[in-house]
Amino acid sequence: MIIRDRRLRWPIPAGLEAQIRNQAVREVSRRGKYLLVHLESGSLIVHLGMSGSLRLVAGSAPPKPHDHWDLILDSGRALRFHDPRRFGSLHYTTNDPNEHPLLVDLAPEPLEDGFNTEYLWQTTRGRSVTIKQLLMNSKLVTGVGNIYANEVLFKAKVRPRRPAKSLKREEVERIVKAVRSVLSKAIEVGGTTLRDYVGVDGEPGYFRQKLFVYERQKQPCRTCSTPVRQLTQGQRSTYYCPTCQK
Repeated sequence: MIIRDRRLRWPIPAGLEAQIRNQAVREVSRRGKYLLVHLESGSLIVHLGMSGSLRLVAGSAPPKPHDHWDLILDSGRALRFHDPRRFGSLHYTTNDPNEHPLLVDLAPEPLEDGFNTEYLWQTTRGRSVTIKQLLMNSKLVTGVGNIYANEVLFKAKVRPRRPAKSLKREEVERIVKAVRSVLSKAIEVGGTTLRDYVGVDGEPGYFRQKLFVYERQKQPCRTCSTPVRQLTQGQRSTYYCPTCQK
């Protein structure tokens, strides 16, 4: 491993290169917004932050500005981490990565069995927080960011400022189905292009072409032609159709 700049969101610890040297990669997985690279004797925990990306490049390719570290592979290629804002992070643990402080409190994955109508119904009971903010709380629902929360609530026909506790069970069921549908479709087409987002091959995501409300304020709703509205919740922009969503 080559580390050029340790000053990420949390400093990369000294000696990490020696700890993982010559270890084989056994598996790559994900937990929430964290990527897990499982090695023979431990796991790397990677977060891309706001602007980070991982790309496969030739090991001899000269680094560009903000290329902070490379994981060198036997093939001669390198998994290169690029992050202009340095909000990303890199950690290593020899224990179960799911017990790491960054992961241990994460909620069920939205595309797995633990996230279902009963779970979300019980989670929303007694909570005055708005449903959009609840969906974006990784300790309650993992992996639903701002863009997808807007799209999920449009698909479920629920207004984003509704108090979570006000939802009827059938509305909760629609939200669960919408979460699964929206995230599955986004994965299928390669994610959402947002400014400088690219995939591991350097290609942009394409889900943005299919957005119904996000960043479409004052444009006609794709379903009923009512102008899409915009407001701010928790310092994040929210978009909704006042006709389709109740």
